[in-house]
Amino acid sequence: MAMTSDRIRAVRGEADAQAVCADIRRSGAFVEFASRFMRDDDRKVARNALWILTKATDDELSALQSMLGDFICLAMQTRDSSVRRLSLNVIERLEISKDTLRTDFLDFCLERMTAADELPGAQSLCMKLAYRMCRFYPELEGELMRTLQSMEISYYKPAVRSVRSRIMSGKMR
Repeated sequence: MAMTSDRIRAVRGEADAQAVCADIRRSGAFVEFASRFMRDDDRKVARNALWILTKATDDELSALQSMLGDFICLAMQTRDSSVRRLSLNVIERLEISKDTLRTDFLDFCLERMTAADELPGAQSLCMKLAYRMCRFYPELEGELMRTLQSMEISYYKPAVRSVRSRIMSGKMR
């Protein structure tokens, strides 16, 4: 079956998402799929496309490494919280090196990980990503730890508390 916006829009559940992912897997067209659908004007198509990408293995997602900047821009620019969370999920599974670190994205993650209006899933992902980026610079890692320590943790959902705890205890990869 050809990959169309209508097919992506029609994805309703896990089985549908897995079926589309399997078709992408067979064609080896992860980059083409992401390029074509992740910024679709139809919110449902963009959201479903990103959700489908989260079904890929880490090896399959590595094909999207060259699109890291595109995913970062999407996460920072979208007003759609689901698109932001799903694009952050993809970013979290890609490699971020000292050479590819973007300070605007680090600032974004530091701000969104504590933002009261952000969903817990996105807060958690931003916290993980901020930690990964700060590890390249000891002074930034210290700043992150001070920020984590100063969080009034009772305001946050369990997912955020768990990530914070793992980072602070040194158990985060």
